[in-house]
Amino acid sequence: MRARTDLTLPDWWHPLADKAAGTEGEPWVRLAPPNMEGRHSAVLILFGEGAHEGQTGPDVLICQRAANMNNHAGQPAFPGGGTEPGDADAVATALREANEEVGLDADSVVVVTTLPEVWISVSNFRVTPVLAWWRDPHPVHARQTEEVASVVRVPVSELVDPANRVRAQHPSGYVGPAFQVRDLLVWGFTAGILSAVLDLAGWSKPWGPGRLVPVS
Repeated sequence: MRARTDLTLPDWWHPLADKAAGTEGEPWVRLAPPNMEGRHSAVLILFGEGAHEGQTGPDVLICQRAANMNNHAGQPAFPGGGTEPGDADAVATALREANEEVGLDADSVVVVTTLPEVWISVSNFRVTPVLAWWRDPHPVHARQTEEVASVVRVPVSELVDPANRVRAQHPSGYVGPAFQVRDLLVWGFTAGILSAVLDLAGWSKPWGPGRLVPVS
């Protein structure tokens, strides 16, 4: 999907929208599916704008997955899931899943573009990230409680704060970027994509290498 050029976006959105239109290199090549296998799916990377501790600025919607899920139990994640037969495309999948999981009204969202498909090896999902602007934010909640424990809007200012940047260390040997914000440890696939998007937008601040936080 080409990035839409007919949108009137907030000023802070433009660096991300402009760069996302031509995204082809790292880390997307490294995360590309190795073959044609895997279930197609999509996640919604939803940036809005709200007041946080008296300051207004961009934020992103993050879900805390339910602790009893088969895959990625208890982990913070973007709304999203597997493609269903009735979904027209990845955008339809992302919006449907966000509505089912947290009650998001699709009419409040403006889809800007999609990013290259990436692969989650542990669950064998082929995931299309959908970048969207939450034009008309409204209250959301954990609607599908068997999959979602809670939902929160995390300010971008907190995500890019070097004090909140760490590295997750898994017993498998995996070490990757992570964020400690709002009583959440965002790591794994979600943190990798979020870190790449923040870099793409030019919002990131120098933070490396970050202390190691064990995960399981």
